[in-house]
Amino acid sequence: MTTLLVIAKEPWPGRVKTRLTPPFSPREAAGLAEAALADTLDAVARTPARRRVLVLEGAPGPWLPAGFEVVRQCAGGLDERLAAAFAGCTGPALLIGMDTPQVTPELLTVDFADCDAYFGPAVDGGFWALGLAEPDPGLLRGVPMSTARTGAAQRARLADLRVRDLPCLRDVDTAYDADLVAKEAPAGRFAAELSRLGEAGGR
Repeated sequence: MTTLLVIAKEPWPGRVKTRLTPPFSPREAAGLAEAALADTLDAVARTPARRRVLVLEGAPGPWLPAGFEVVRQCAGGLDERLAAAFAGCTGPALLIGMDTPQVTPELLTVDFADCDAYFGPAVDGGFWALGLAEPDPGLLRGVPMSTARTGAAQRARLADLRVRDLPCLRDVDTAYDADLVAKEAPAGRFAAELSRLGEAGGR
């Protein structure tokens, strides 16, 4: 069975979702980040898994459901932190971030029986999911992160593996992204928080 990894930051004002400010305040952006993280963790909690691990920068809060191991992120760039997350796994592992609250257990239920890797591209050119049947940190170290070519660069690292591509999803980076993602998952905490902020601020 697969280990599910979620790499995330504690939703603290001024440290998360800074591209949402403006139009949102740092506190409002942190509230949206917390809602996105809660939706993501809920989907992971409802997905069959051998282990569920939150790889966290910061401290856990009331948004963390039962059943998760919490591991502190290592120092270094994002490629090093992702590599370290996989290094802590034995057996198949699927890693996602906290920026796609529209994920579902169906999307996260993967089978490595006849493939070596899963890859989930993101609309902005990055990726929202990476799964490895045999976790190899070397497949991530040195990949340039947070660029429009990150996804292509990471996908190229998998060239010698049998890869299954997951659907392309939109990360929540900007207010425009937030609106579209909320429409994709209207019943989630993220959509509810965005609606609440819109009503409170007249947006």
